[in-house]
Amino acid sequence: MVSCGSGARPGRRAAFHAVRLTIRVKPGVSRAQVGGEYDGALVVSVRQRAVDGQATEAALRAVAEAVGVRRRHVTLITGVASRTKLLELAVEPDAVATVQARIARLRAWPDEPPS
Repeated sequence: MVSCGSGARPGRRAAFHAVRLTIRVKPGVSRAQVGGEYDGALVVSVRQRAVDGQATEAALRAVAEAVGVRRRHVTLITGVASRTKLLELAVEPDAVATVQARIARLRAWPDEPPS
């Protein structure tokens, strides 16, 4: 699931748009990758085990790199102890369409390799 909205606080100019993304984390895999879909969520496979938040942090870094945003612009909204997580990406207004297109390509990854 991907949704988009303005990340501005009342009375402030919008610097970023909020893009929400549901991911499904697969910890402890031999090869880290971002791609595919599981029950509507983008699949993020990471080498780190699900111990002390290591897999979650690795997944947030992987998503940031895969969609082309900085790690500090990726926030975990829900799912601290779950494999299914809701993220919010802070995206510049002129890059929203690009980020959403990258996410769509990543979801279709088993059928179309990401570019």
